[in-house]
Amino acid sequence: MIEIIFQKKQDAWNLYQHLVTRLASWQETNSILLNEDRNRVLIPEEFYKKEKLPFLKKSVYEFILKVKRDDWLRGILAESYCYSDSEEQDHILDIIYSVIEGNRKELVPFMEGVEEQGVIQSCINEIFNEKVSFSFDSFVMFRLRGYTEQLSKWVEIAIDEYKMEQEYQVFLHTLRGFLEDRKPQMSHLYLVIEENMVFYNQQFTEMKRSELFRSIDRKLLVNHPVYVDSGTIAPLLSIAPETIYLYTDDPHQPLVRTIINLFEERVKVSSVTAFHDQRSNFFKENRENIQ
Repeated sequence: MIEIIFQKKQDAWNLYQHLVTRLASWQETNSILLNEDRNRVLIPEEFYKKEKLPFLKKSVYEFILKVKRDDWLRGILAESYCYSDSEEQDHILDIIYSVIEGNRKELVPFMEGVEEQGVIQSCINEIFNEKVSFSFDSFVMFRLRGYTEQLSKWVEIAIDEYKMEQEYQVFLHTLRGFLEDRKPQMSHLYLVIEENMVFYNQQFTEMKRSELFRSIDRKLLVNHPVYVDSGTIAPLLSIAPETIYLYTDDPHQPLVRTIINLFEERVKVSSVTAFHDQRSNFFKENRENIQ
């Protein structure tokens, strides 16, 4: 028997359950055992044979990624950053996992470093090829040190992102409150967002910057100076149109998302091409009516 030794009983139990589940087809003839009193998982040498060893290594690799990584991240949050609330931890871990899964490309450059899969697999190969009993906690401390240090950096970046998201929610809540008390100054307007942002009134006539600036409610800038910009958000909030026809070819850009989050069902999103078609049709119909 080759032993994997743990400091914590729960860790030994978790690995035991994980291996028994993953390697169930081999359990009848060569059972993996758990010594609960000494926090040890006992693996028969049969599992170290050439045809079985890759499956054992893969199972331990999955244990590290699916069980221990989460434990380590939560430990870093609680011990290094005082985030002990499970709900807050969940939000921060969601950010990290979304980057790992490729869903937050804007954060990828900040979370590059140790190549997770390669590093862990390399360390597992080394320790299991030696075919000796070992302390799992020492294995993590020494062989996986670079990886665990990388996890700390990931946590730091995710916390910064989490704080920014919290501030963004405050931003939305504050400005929605302003909007609720604001009487619409126009039934609708058209907003085209390309490289620049251009406002158009109900007659598809461009609204000049000077006109937009005059429309801004000064109380908005005085009471919420941190939250608003005078070029887009402030005019929109001040005019508070019943409907915003927003045209863009990039509906996922931050400004578009913010406008949608603020005005919600008041926003109708279409392509820039649709705007030009509608504007042309509007002027064409006007000319025909005059004739």
